[in-house]
Amino acid sequence: MIQIFGVKGIPTIREGDNIAKIIVDAAKIQGVEIKNKDVLVIAQSIVSRAEGSVADLNKVVPSDFAIRTAKRFEKDPRQVEVILREAKQIIRMEYAIITETKHGFICANSGVDKSNMPGETFVSLLPKDPVKSAREIRAELEKLTGVKVAVIISDTHGRPFREGAINVAVGVSGMKPLWDRRGEVDLFGYKLKSTIVGISDQLASAAGLVMGEANEGIPVVIIRGFNYIEGEGSVKDLIMDPAKDMFR
Repeated sequence: MIQIFGVKGIPTIREGDNIAKIIVDAAKIQGVEIKNKDVLVIAQSIVSRAEGSVADLNKVVPSDFAIRTAKRFEKDPRQVEVILREAKQIIRMEYAIITETKHGFICANSGVDKSNMPGETFVSLLPKDPVKSAREIRAELEKLTGVKVAVIISDTHGRPFREGAINVAVGVSGMKPLWDRRGEVDLFGYKLKSTIVGISDQLASAAGLVMGEANEGIPVVIIRGFNYIEGEGSVKDLIMDPAKDMFR
């Protein structure tokens, strides 16, 4: 049986905070023990704040291009400037600014987000190296608890041809993000030929049901009972090879 627990009582995270210790302390107060093989899904916003991956728009001088683009999309030109700085390339500008980030993610606004950020002029950026972030948080969690866990750093992304955003993994540590089921058989004996499941994205999405997107105040979720494949798979494994990408 899979169980999902929202960790309540997480304070507003500030630069330099030890996220792992804050999670462990909050879970103890809540009476939830972190157990072996738990998956901890952590919202990107608090990881970014702890690492200082934020931008104060008051300190941003927008370029002429950012000003023109902001007018077109009715955005703050300073925020558009940050979006452009965080982008490796612009994929499309139609109803939104779709970019490829320096990490290789294809998403709206380079992952730059105003929601759930304290202060009127601050926006969060994606962690500079979310793979490293997940690995370091996991190591500290295991040190503090004495058990083995997996960590997923999640963010909200849209999807081609589908309305509605869902949580996806932008950082993974302690588990393989993909479950290759090719060669297995289905209920009727048919051998699976192309089934590779994005397990870390599925877990991030499940956590999103508890995290919410507004004022729920639950940036950390514990998923228990899922028998994931242990290992140091990278979230980069989830990025589609451009040669096979039919949407770009």
